[in-house]
Amino acid sequence: MYGKIKDFLAKELQDTREAGLYKEERIITSKQSAEITIKDGDRDKPVLNFCANNYLGLADHKELIQAAKEAMDRRGNGLASVRFICGTQDIHKELEAAISDYFKTDDTILYAACFDANGGLFGSLLGEEDAIISDSLNHASIIDGVRLCKAKRYRYANGDMEDLEVQLKAAQEQRFRIIVTDGVFSMDGNVAPMDKICDLADKYDALVMVDECHSAGVVGKTGHGVAELFDLYGRIDIFTGTLGKAFGGAVGGFTTGRKEIIDILRQRSRPYLFSNSLPPSVVGAGLKTFSLLKESDALHTKLMDNVRYFREKMQSLGFDIKPTQSAICAVMLYDAPLSQKFAARMQEEGIYVTGFCYPVVPKNEARIRVQLSAAHEHKHIDRCVAAFEKIGKELGVIK
Repeated sequence: MYGKIKDFLAKELQDTREAGLYKEERIITSKQSAEITIKDGDRDKPVLNFCANNYLGLADHKELIQAAKEAMDRRGNGLASVRFICGTQDIHKELEAAISDYFKTDDTILYAACFDANGGLFGSLLGEEDAIISDSLNHASIIDGVRLCKAKRYRYANGDMEDLEVQLKAAQEQRFRIIVTDGVFSMDGNVAPMDKICDLADKYDALVMVDECHSAGVVGKTGHGVAELFDLYGRIDIFTGTLGKAFGGAVGGFTTGRKEIIDILRQRSRPYLFSNSLPPSVVGAGLKTFSLLKESDALHTKLMDNVRYFREKMQSLGFDIKPTQSAICAVMLYDAPLSQKFAARMQEEGIYVTGFCYPVVPKNEARIRVQLSAAHEHKHIDRCVAAFEKIGKELGVIK
C-alpha cells in the first residue's frame, strides 16, 4: 500500500512546488528576538526579524527565562500526567488566576495550546439543537473546533454586521446561539467590531466568544485586548488565547470567561482531559509575564509607537498598507509570484519577512505581512523600510 500512496503524495508535493505554494522552513540559530541569525548554507546569517508574533518582545526576556528556570527547580520538568489525575500544581492555579485578573473574568482553564482551547470548546458546550455563527476569516483552530461540534453552523462575511444579523435571524430556531470571532484577524490585522457584535448578541440572544491570540497584549489603551478597546467587560462571555505570542512566545493556551462555562470545560473538554499538563517552566514564565504587565504598560506603549512609526514611513513611500489597529501591517502586492520574490530579496537585504498568497489569503490578495514588536528599535525599522524602498523600486512596486 505504501508504494501506491507514496506516488500519490510525491505528485501532490510536486504540484504544490510548481504552484509556488510549498512552504520551506527557514532555520533560526539564535534566540527569538528583533535581531536573529538564520542558517544560510554553511554559515549563520544575521537578519532583522519582522515576521514573528513576539509582539511585546518577551520571547527572550531575561526575567521570563529566569522565572522558567526557577519553576523547573521548584516543580520539576513536567507532570507526566493530565490535570485531573495527578497533573495540577499550585502554580497552574496561580496562572489561571492571573489570566482571569488580566481579562477581568470569573475563571480560566489552561491548555497545551490555543488550538486545543478552540478545539475543545464548542463540543463541550453545544449540541445538535444549538447554533454557531462564525466569521468567515476565523482561524483554522476555530474552524476545526466547530467541525468537532454537532451544532448547526452559520457563517458571516468578515466583519459584516448586516450579514451577521441575517445569520442570527436564521439561527433563532436553535436552542442556544454563540457568535465566534477572532479579535484581530492575522492576515489583515483588522480588529473585529466587537461593540456591534455584542449589541447584536443582546438583540438576538446569543453568547459571544472571541479568540484573542493576536489582540491580547496589543489592542486597547493598555493592550488588554478587545474588551478594553471597546469597553465590553462583562459583555463577552468567552475569551480564548495563547501564551505563545504577546505573552512570552512559548506554548500554552487558555480559555477564560464565565464560571459555569469554565467549570463544564474542566469536566468535558477532551484536549484538557486527555493532554498532559503545561510544564512548570512555561507556567513560571507565564506568571512572570502577567506580573510584568501588571507593573507597567511600557512594552505596549513602545509596540504601538513602533507600529505608527513603520506605517507612516511606508505610506510616505507609496506602499499600499491595509488599515490596522494591531501590530500586523499587511503590505499589499496582490501578485503571488511577486510576493515570494519580494520576500526572498528582503532576506538577501537582511530583513526576515514572509510573503503570503493563495490559499493562505484570497486570490489576488498576496502581501508581505510585517509584524512589529516592542523588541524593535527605530533603527531596526529604518533598515526594514530602506530595504522595502530599495526592492519596491527594483521590482516596480513603487516609483
